[in-house]
This record gives sequence, structure tokens and C-alpha cells, in this order.
Amino acid sequence: MNRQDRRFQRQLASSARGYPRLQRLIERLTAPHLVLVRLPLAVLFTLGGLFWFLPLVGLWMLPIGLLLLAVDLPALRPRVSAAMIRLRQWLRGKRRRGWF
Repeated sequence: MNRQDRRFQRQLASSARGYPRLQRLIERLTAPHLVLVRLPLAVLFTLGGLFWFLPLVGLWMLPIGLLLLAVDLPALRPRVSAAMIRLRQWLRGKRRRGWF
């Protein structure tokens, strides 16, 4: 496992720790034997995110789809893990300012 893969795994673990309700879901979706479920789900989420202007789908689906794709596609891992770090820092700054 190279440095970028370890970074991605750390970000997934950190997200699971930060949101205990999502921990079991993250563990289940990243299980190696669920590749045949994860890839179609990731493609559907990504496509749903591209049609953000339609009702019931939204831009929120795009990052989830990319995250699920990054579990199986090593080329996406560095960018997705960097985006997860930036999002966590942004949320931390908003919490400090009392936004939520």
C-alpha cells in the first residue's frame, strides 16, 4: 500500500470516527467483497449528481459517488482524500465561527 492509499484509508477512518452513525455504513460499503454492489452504486450516484437540477437528485450525490469510486479506483484516491481534508477543515472553521 503506497502513501496515497494510506492517506485515503486514514480519511475514511477519520470520517467514520467523526460521525458514529455512519461508521457501520462506511465499513460495509468499503468491504472488499462488495465491489459488484459498490461500482454500480457509485456510477448511479455520480450520474445523479450530474443531473443536480432535477428533483430528488442533487449535487450532494456527486461527492458520494466519487468517494465510492475512489475505493476501487486508485487514480481517484489522492484527489478525493485531499477534498475530504479540505471539507473537514472548512467545516471546522464554520463550527468555530458558530455557523453550526
